[in-house]
Amino acid sequence: MGADVIQIFHMTKLSVNINKIATLRNSRGGDTPNLLRVATDIESFGAQGITIHPRPDERHIRYEDAYDLKEIVKTEYNIEGNPIEAFKELVLAIKPTQVTLVPDAIDNITSNAGWDTIANQTYLKEVVSEFKNAGIRTSIFIDTDLKLIEAAANTGTDRIELYTENFAVEYAKGNKDVVKKYADAANLANTLGMGVNAGHDLSLENIAFFAQNVPYLDEVSIGHALISESLYLGLENVVNMYIHKLSI
Repeated sequence: MGADVIQIFHMTKLSVNINKIATLRNSRGGDTPNLLRVATDIESFGAQGITIHPRPDERHIRYEDAYDLKEIVKTEYNIEGNPIEAFKELVLAIKPTQVTLVPDAIDNITSNAGWDTIANQTYLKEVVSEFKNAGIRTSIFIDTDLKLIEAAANTGTDRIELYTENFAVEYAKGNKDVVKKYADAANLANTLGMGVNAGHDLSLENIAFFAQNVPYLDEVSIGHALISESLYLGLENVVNMYIHKLSI
């Protein structure tokens, strides 16, 4: 018999951002839908992570939610946000699996830019070091500019998260070549010893193409599209549709 051939596949994890569940709950002032129950269900449906992005005004995820979720999330727990003092205190107290640093302003509706890792080099080094010393994996939300990717590596971060809004917009127009700059960014990040995450406007329409064309993709964080698609197709079904598309 010939020698066995072992193929190693790079599995991309799905982390579901549950901010929109909190938004729906907060709109009525009660506890429906129950955030913790939804997070538990999402994990039971097969998702490999839960993501939250608490903002200072707590308009969706509340800081209390972040603590409560720590007790029930069994997969990877990812907390995103701008590392202001209150956010840093929250993350250091909870010690999630991963913290994703996002440079969003207090009044942003949603994240709309990655870090300038050159201009903010010293600051990011300090923040990354503080979180890593606490045993928390760090990731920096970033655009595809290769100079910024190189500067991100100099901060000591474990991973980057590629900001994918431009990909989603161009893909919807039929401009599929846009994925090349994300592939180039991922290749460089891997060469520099960083893991690669991605998120923002990824959907069932574009996720398979993105995952098939961007190497070394460790994790995608998806919230708005996934929850919106679930209104028509059902949450359990949609979670499994994403998992399937990530494994094609």
